[in-house]
Amino acid sequence: MRIFPLLLVLLQSLVTSIACAGEEQYFKVQVAEPYLELSTGPGRGYPVFHVVDRGELVEVLKRKTDWFKVRTDKGKEGWVRREDMELTLTAAGEKTHFEEPDIGDFSSRRWEAGVLGGDFEGADVISVYAGYAMTQNFSGELSYSQVFGDFSDAQIATLNLVAQPFPEWRFSPFFSLGVGVIRTDPNATLVAENDRTEQIGNAGVGFRWYMTRRFIFRGEYRRYTVFQDKDDNLEIDEWKAGLAFFF
Repeated sequence: MRIFPLLLVLLQSLVTSIACAGEEQYFKVQVAEPYLELSTGPGRGYPVFHVVDRGELVEVLKRKTDWFKVRTDKGKEGWVRREDMELTLTAAGEKTHFEEPDIGDFSSRRWEAGVLGGDFEGADVISVYAGYAMTQNFSGELSYSQVFGDFSDAQIATLNLVAQPFPEWRFSPFFSLGVGVIRTDPNATLVAENDRTEQIGNAGVGFRWYMTRRFIFRGEYRRYTVFQDKDDNLEIDEWKAGLAFFF
């Protein structure tokens, strides 16, 4: 089970990178309209809970599609629509303008989700996943896969740690380590075996290609190790690719 020490090393690197990160400087804008409304969340369904008066400054903490999380001088944090943010003024007294999502948003994204399809040791596989970027270089992902084989089907659930050394590149490679479980369902008409659930580990390499706006093309290879009761573990290769989006 050599994969677990490697996973521990990646986790230690993640903790170190977070501890060493400096205090981030945020872009500030000034309220130019009579007031600026702050909502509790990034959407029209969230209620307004605070109003910032004209002339006050707010820090722009992050962006989620067309909503911006801001912080006032008094420490109040809330979400503001893009249309309202573009009515504010910059430090130079000019109208603020925010570009459409681009590669800069890709490199600083927090959430990512997608659907992939491919080959699992000769069988068809479809996977869905969701990931959260803890730093620009490290993210955690949950994935679920359905395998369709001639003699048996399988369901796979994994938790993976992903390292992306060059997050600012449009074509960005990544490496992953993970653990999980696989449930195998033999075809009762072809194989006289019972369903079984086993622990698995995996190591992988892949790439993300930023396409446009919030869309990514992703391809990856994974090597699974199925930890069986008998002495020899089972090794399985998987290739897959698909589309994802970030927000």
